Amino acid sequence: MQFPESWLREFCNPPLSTEVLAKTLTMAGMEVESLTAVAPPFSGVVVGSVVAVEQHPNADKLRVCTVDVGQAAPLQIVCGASNARVGIKVPCALVGAALPPGDDGVPFAIKVGKLRGVDSFGMLCSARELKLSDDHAGLLELAPDAPIGQDIRVHLNLDDAIFTLKLTPNLSHCLSVFGIAREVSALTGAPLCEPRLASASVGTQRQLAVKVSAADLCGRFSGRVIENVNPKASTPAWMVERLARCGQRSVTPLVDISNYVMFELGRPSHIFDLDKIQGGLDVRWGRVGESLKLLNGATISLDDKVGVIADDVAVESLAGIMGGDATAVSDSTRHVYVEAAFWWPQAVAGRSRRFNFSTDAGHRFERGVDAATTVAHLERITQLVLDICGGQAGPIGDVQSSMPAPRSVSMRVTRAQRVLGMPLTVDQCADALRKLSLPLTVEGDTLTVAVPSYRFDLAIEEDLIEEVVRMIGFDQLPTSPPQAPITPRWRKEAQRGPFQVRHQLADLGYQETINYSFVDEKWEADLAGNASPIKLLNPIASHMGVMRSSLLAGLVNVLKFNLDRRLQRVRLFEVGRVFARDDSVPDSDRTVKGFSQPMRVAGLAYGGASDKQWGVADTAVDFYDAKGDVERLFGTGRPTFVVGEHPAMHPGRCAQVVLKGLPVGFVGELHPKWRQSYDLPKAPVLFELSLDAVLHQAVPRFEPVSKYPTVQRDVALMVGATVSYADLMEAVWSADTQGLLIDAVLFDIYLINTGDGERADRSFALRLLFNHREATLTDAAVDGAVQSVLARLSSSLGVRLR
Repeated sequence: MQFPESWLREFCNPPLSTEVLAKTLTMAGMEVESLTAVAPPFSGVVVGSVVAVEQHPNADKLRVCTVDVGQAAPLQIVCGASNARVGIKVPCALVGAALPPGDDGVPFAIKVGKLRGVDSFGMLCSARELKLSDDHAGLLELAPDAPIGQDIRVHLNLDDAIFTLKLTPNLSHCLSVFGIAREVSALTGAPLCEPRLASASVGTQRQLAVKVSAADLCGRFSGRVIENVNPKASTPAWMVERLARCGQRSVTPLVDISNYVMFELGRPSHIFDLDKIQGGLDVRWGRVGESLKLLNGATISLDDKVGVIADDVAVESLAGIMGGDATAVSDSTRHVYVEAAFWWPQAVAGRSRRFNFSTDAGHRFERGVDAATTVAHLERITQLVLDICGGQAGPIGDVQSSMPAPRSVSMRVTRAQRVLGMPLTVDQCADALRKLSLPLTVEGDTLTVAVPSYRFDLAIEEDLIEEVVRMIGFDQLPTSPPQAPITPRWRKEAQRGPFQVRHQLADLGYQETINYSFVDEKWEADLAGNASPIKLLNPIASHMGVMRSSLLAGLVNVLKFNLDRRLQRVRLFEVGRVFARDDSVPDSDRTVKGFSQPMRVAGLAYGGASDKQWGVADTAVDFYDAKGDVERLFGTGRPTFVVGEHPAMHPGRCAQVVLKGLPVGFVGELHPKWRQSYDLPKAPVLFELSLDAVLHQAVPRFEPVSKYPTVQRDVALMVGATVSYADLMEAVWSADTQGLLIDAVLFDIYLINTGDGERADRSFALRLLFNHREATLTDAAVDGAVQSVLARLSSSLGVRLR
């Protein structure tokens, strides 16, 4: 909500400076997002009247102007503006004036000058030279009645300030200058000047038939005919100025009047060209197959979820949001129909977003606009139309189909004390509510408020408590220490925190990315294999319609973004929550029944295995690099890797990560079809793991270094083609070596070519290390342990000594 301070002070003028007023509004819940001056500082500029203009004797594009600035004698000023002519009034900078600084920040001083041999005693100014706008096409022309010699800052009210409020959705009654003035009056005690809304005299009996067919769409529809208006009249300068300072440009006088009343009183309205309406008006829900060309030029398709105003032939307006192009006023308009309606907020909310645009009218109606003032505000619009455009007003038609029922809300003072944590009395609370002009009754400890029709935000007891503390002042809330002792929650030694995981991945060269939890439904089907994702009822964008069940799609999308910007080596990770359907999840304060929301950690590696340098060969990252990073993440957890399948990963280069017999994630190369779909030059390697599994680590235990020598034995084994490395090592460690085996390392693989075309056996070279902590090992003990390992390999996997 943007408005000039001067307009606000016409309704309520408290004895506060601009800065204090801004702080008062902010502390009352109406945050002042910005406070800017209408014009930068400058001085010495007055209203001047051009009384004579002659061609410069030595320059074709210059003119010598004689300017009356209210002094004893007129000034001679050389000017190059194309619109310099006799009779206009313009800003004139006198000798000694200081104009707004330029890009260098230094104010521009006006001195006596000589241009092509002609003396110039001042400067005629454009709007751009005064930093009032970017318009520099010519001199800034002032109103014909501007007082000659008056300071331009006074004449144009350039010492005004522009307030921009960041209002929360519940403050619909503050979406107007008068609504904010009403709050200022309550906060400061300054008198409130109510707007004069006199009834216009009826000059014609012409009326338009109106029918409200949808009471759940429109609760009240008021309107009147105004004949013989002049649409070509000029919008008054004061109205153009106020609209501009509210961020609204001037269009035509009829449109400007409608916008002006919306900013002044918070009442959006619409003015139809009466001669373009065919028959009467019907306020109803739209129908499938209907369409409407809006004032913004867009043509939209309608259905039964959108409210419309239609005549006997076609739809003419999108209810509460925007008018139609067919009945828009123009320079040829003679008769108009002005409407002011109450639209139910729930019937307007969200409709603009369906068509990818928003309007000031829709913004107000979906939050709530007073239903009791449609006729009074219609009189205000009529008054301005008659004053500016002329015409004769007809009688007001007022259809009340479903007015909001009167409401009352009660508040207990003892409850307010508990909520606010401060002592309060009944008189304090009653006084605060009366300042807001809220009618109330007091019965003992309970205050009951008859909610005014413009306060849509007052519905429960806590709303009244909020109003009380706003009036008393949030800065009056006491600061008291907690009564309960505060003790830190110590994390178990075997559990790390998510930040430690983030730091570990960063140490491995990965960079963190944070993606939306809302993703494209196609991503879920392709990269997560999720045919039934959780859909959003009101997505913020068409490509963010479902909740993610995997972090991988977001990482691939970020990779594509970086590759498009010519980055050659990418390491990414994300720690975040995913969402999936799970009937086993119960309903509790931390979970929603039927939906699981586990935390995951995922990573992606693309490009070279290391940064390019002269001492390391340039090799591409592969499956084993990512597998090694996963093993480092688990630390002492020692996960195992088994052949797995994942919809996002290469079917032959994907492994499932298993920890203590439970699957906890996947690691693998991106599937070739998704690599082709994303147009990736190389295949990235990805992993996704359960964060809980990564966080829980076995606590390292200290063991003293053995004083006795370690014995090494190398064995060459014939291993079948179907035996995996994981199976082999599991068999080695499960052998009964009496605790002597301390390490086993595979250091060589030799493929034996049988020549028959079948998959050959392999020769694995294993290095076994043995040690005893209390004695030196004998050959017999070591040989027995080796034989135990060989026997275990033979019995479980069919492995034999080569």
